[in-house]
Amino acid sequence: MWLCYASKSLADKMSTTRLKSQLMTASEIDRTLVRLAHEILEKTKDHDRLAFIGIRRRGIPMATRLAAKIKDLESREVPVGTLDINLYRDDLSTVGDRPQLNATDIQFDVTGKDVVLMDDVLYTGRTIRAALDALFEHGRPARVQLLVLIDRGWRELPIEARYIGRKIQTAANEIIEVKFHEIDQMEKVLLVEKVED
Repeated sequence: MWLCYASKSLADKMSTTRLKSQLMTASEIDRTLVRLAHEILEKTKDHDRLAFIGIRRRGIPMATRLAAKIKDLESREVPVGTLDINLYRDDLSTVGDRPQLNATDIQFDVTGKDVVLMDDVLYTGRTIRAALDALFEHGRPARVQLLVLIDRGWRELPIEARYIGRKIQTAANEIIEVKFHEIDQMEKVLLVEKVED
């Protein structure tokens, strides 16, 4: 995410990062999303109830792309919404007097839907907890499942993804950086490590 977390100390904020390796190329990301689209179709009984919601920021391109892939595979339109979780974060008091808000945009009734919530990286689980709080203010889905491109471990809450692009074991000083063309003008997944100044 793009806001500072409460657990970060002053030393963490002063650190820089160094590239360790590239975990996925653009073509590997695309192949992974194709596989995930097939998995969603296989594991969803009623495709008419299917809906995708991307968590700002990088969950949004994933939701949009997966909806497009399902349209190509099944000629089926899956509604796509976007979710802003800033006011639902458990570290809200530490992110400044006025957290930046981006409008949540869900143009369909989530009640009774089979919602697939999407984010780029699953880490502590706190982002997903906040997303669930935000989502349920819009209605009561029949089911909510989580899809992530990368699961890096280190969970602090009992939250697991149903659909996972790749599981990557990481150290405490490592960070997964997902880059999408829509946001970053590049397409790759990187493993970087924090380096103290």
